Amino acid sequence: MVDQIKIMETARRVIAQEADALLQLSSGLGDSFGAAIQLLLDAKGRVIVSGMGKSGHIARKIAATFASTGTPAHFVHPAEASHGDLGMMTRGDVVLVLSNSGETPELADIVAYTRRFGIPMIGVASRPDSTLLQQADVSIVLPQLGEACGTGVVPTTSTTMTLALGDALAIALMEHRAFTPENFRDFHPGGKLGAQLSKVSDLMHTGDALPLVRTTTAMGDALLIISQKGFGVVGVTDDDGRLVGIITDGDLRRHMAGLLDRTAQEVMTANPTTVSSDALAEQAVALMNARTITCLFVLDGDLPHEVRGILHIHDCLRAGVV
Repeated sequence: MVDQIKIMETARRVIAQEADALLQLSSGLGDSFGAAIQLLLDAKGRVIVSGMGKSGHIARKIAATFASTGTPAHFVHPAEASHGDLGMMTRGDVVLVLSNSGETPELADIVAYTRRFGIPMIGVASRPDSTLLQQADVSIVLPQLGEACGTGVVPTTSTTMTLALGDALAIALMEHRAFTPENFRDFHPGGKLGAQLSKVSDLMHTGDALPLVRTTTAMGDALLIISQKGFGVVGVTDDDGRLVGIITDGDLRRHMAGLLDRTAQEVMTANPTTVSSDALAEQAVALMNARTITCLFVLDGDLPHEVRGILHIHDCLRAGVV
């Protein structure tokens, strides 16, 4: 039978110990962090991130975070580097090497290669007198703290600090470059992130798909357009092509008597809710939900109120925007 009290005490102790380690890491950051950022900003090539074992797993994540936030980067496994992958590093790159001890033997070839060809290297380790940090152009020293396992053999506190340090580097670079959500979306076109950052322009219908009639169009013809286009609405434009109204199911019900004897202008609801093409699709969904509507015309063409597209809530749902 599991001792619930004991396992909860263990869990809280581990989390508290790692949280304290992060506070010590934060307070101990010095000029070397800024120097590392400058090296990364000056790189004309890519950031090569490497580490062995658990540090290697952290290195992969850091490289992925760099790459998705505007800093071209990839991971190089130190063992593979010794068998040909050293050629993935060239002048103009910057190498970020992770090793808690700073003495990981598998990293020796990478360190030697950077020294031989003058490739800047940032070292991250907990021992300032270690081989890695002595050889590095910029050394970032992690606080020397015990691992959360209590035995000192399971990388826990050290990997948590290294991961957080990598995030700090990536976000500092991102903010310095004024990396925007739109930039972020370009690197995440698929999945939930891509859906959340999709723009109205990515999902809207344009051209011949637009359900539009003029103010003078007879309602019989307007009904045909509603049926043919399949959006359940029709936009009403003036002679200059500017959107002046919209006809929905509600408008049809309100004007049922003598409907076919009316024009689009007589039935429409004036000044409909619209959205711009550069708005996030999430914002469009929120607007549709707030107004209890299913369609939005998209306006931001060359002329005021010019119709550029139409967005249906089903388009957003299919794209994963909820």
